[in-house]
Amino acid sequence: MSLFNVYPLFDITPTHAQDVFVYDSNHIKYLDLYGGHAVISIGHSHPHYVKRISEQLQKIGFYSNSVQNPLQQELANKLGALSQCEEYQLFLCNSGAEANENALKLASFYTGKEKILAFKNSFHGRTSAAVAATDNPKIIAPINAQQEVDFVDLGDIYQVETILKQKKTCAVIIECIQGVGGLDEMPTAFYTAVAKLCEEHNTLLIADEVQSGFGRTGDFFAFQKHKITPDIISMAKGMGNGFPIGGILIHPNLKPSFGMLGTTFGGNHLACVASLAVLEVIKIQSLLVHAQKIAHYFIEKAQTLPKLKTVKGRGLMLGLVFDFPIAELRKTLIHKHHIFTGNSKNPNLLRILPPLTVQKEHIDQFIDALEKEL
Repeated sequence: MSLFNVYPLFDITPTHAQDVFVYDSNHIKYLDLYGGHAVISIGHSHPHYVKRISEQLQKIGFYSNSVQNPLQQELANKLGALSQCEEYQLFLCNSGAEANENALKLASFYTGKEKILAFKNSFHGRTSAAVAATDNPKIIAPINAQQEVDFVDLGDIYQVETILKQKKTCAVIIECIQGVGGLDEMPTAFYTAVAKLCEEHNTLLIADEVQSGFGRTGDFFAFQKHKITPDIISMAKGMGNGFPIGGILIHPNLKPSFGMLGTTFGGNHLACVASLAVLEVIKIQSLLVHAQKIAHYFIEKAQTLPKLKTVKGRGLMLGLVFDFPIAELRKTLIHKHHIFTGNSKNPNLLRILPPLTVQKEHIDQFIDALEKEL
C-alpha cells in the first residue's frame, strides 16, 4: 500500500531528538528552529515529559469520557493558574483544527447565528468550518464552501463594524499574531475595538491561540498583551509538546449542556499528562521570561543581517523578512548548515518557531549561518 502523497518532503529521516536538536538516519545533527510547526514547546524528549508519560502509560493510557478522569481537572487547574484564565471552562479535544471547529460550533449554538467573520491571510485548520474560515481557497473543498464566511483585512475596523451590524455573525475568529499568514499583528486599539463590537452585536470573539499559545510569544496567550477578554480561546500545538491534544477555554457566560460537544479521544489520560508535563516545565524553567529574553537577543543580533527588511512577531514566534524570496535560502540552511526553519504565505519571510528552551548559543549559530549565505 502506498501513502497518499499530499506532502512535499525534505529528504531527511529523523530518528531521535533531544532538546533543540534533531538527529537523522545519516547521523546528521540539525538545530531545530521550527519545532515542527511550533509544536515542540519544552524541547524534544524532555526528561520530565518522558517520565510523566511513561509512568502514566503503565497505569492507564485511555478510557472514554463516559467515566471520571481526574487528570482533566488537574490540567484545568494548572492551566488556569499559569495562564491566569482561572474563570474559564476547559473542553479538551485532539488538535487545533478540532479546537477551532468546536469554538465555531459553540458560538453558533450560543448566538443562534451562522455566519463567521475571519481575516485575510488567516489559518484556522483543515476541518469543515475551520478551513472555511482559513484564507486559502486551494484547501477549501466545495463541501466546506457552504459555510458563510466574510473575510476582512486585518486592521479594517470599519469593515468589521459594517458586517457585525447585519446581526448575522456568530463569531469573529482572530489570530492576534497571524502564523502561516506571515506574523502580522495590529496595534492594541484594533483588538479592543473588535472586542467591543462583538459585545455590542451578540457575536462571540474567538482568539485562535493554536500556534501562539502556551508561552510562545512570551505571554501565555498572545491576546493578553492587548488586555481583551475573548469568549473562547482555542489552543493546541505547544500544548502537548508533540502529543496530540487540543482544547478550548470557554468564558463562564457560556453555559454547557449534555451532548453540546463531544470527542472520543479528547482529554485522554496520556494527553492530559503530556500537557501537565508541559505546564510543569514551563513553570519550573520560567520559560515565559526566557522566551522574552531570547527574543530580545535574537532581534538585536538580526539587525546586522544584510538584505533584512524587518523582524516580525514577538517572543519566539518570529519572522525575518528579506528583500528576496527565501525558498532557496531555507533549503541551504537545512542541507548545508543543518538548521530547520519555516516559511509562510509571505514568500520573503523566514519563520522561526524554536522550542522555548532555545539558548543564545543556538541563535548565534543561526545568525552566523545567515551571515555566511547573505
